[in-house]
Amino acid sequence: MLELSILGFLAEEPLHGYELKARIKALSGHVRPVSDGALYPAITRLIKAGKLDEHAEPGASAAPRRILSLTGKGREDLLERLRHPKPVEITDQVRFNTVLSFLRHLPDRREQAEVLRPRLEFLTTPTSFFYEDGRPVRAEEAGDLFRQGMLRVARATGEAERAWLTEAIATLDRPS
Repeated sequence: MLELSILGFLAEEPLHGYELKARIKALSGHVRPVSDGALYPAITRLIKAGKLDEHAEPGASAAPRRILSLTGKGREDLLERLRHPKPVEITDQVRFNTVLSFLRHLPDRREQAEVLRPRLEFLTTPTSFFYEDGRPVRAEEAGDLFRQGMLRVARATGEAERAWLTEAIATLDRPS
């Protein structure tokens, strides 16, 4: 997810590390904070792999800023990651939002729709935070007010996302 975010944001414009970190933090929020100890080694790996370029520019103070930009190889990697997200990037909401954030970079509408289909399929499978005798517990069956609340919010969110996915896939499947 971190490398996808780095590649995705740098596909939009060159950035220095601090600004890149701020954008990743805004995308994943407090749910999955990004640390310098994770970000900068990931940037270094991507530079060594030829997926990012880096050059120095004068900073606002005395220290120069490292400006990062995406290479052709980095763009190819980004597109491949978007075409073939990992299963956890489909099932995990925060990770799926990261994929969704950069999906517009895939130039083919059919490919975009193919990324959305597994998420829609995942969301149509009955599930719950709680199970009884191996079957998902519905909000109406939850034993307390708080679990009912969790399940009702999850159901409403799931319904809204399924409706949007269905609409988006239909739009992308239409000839342009």
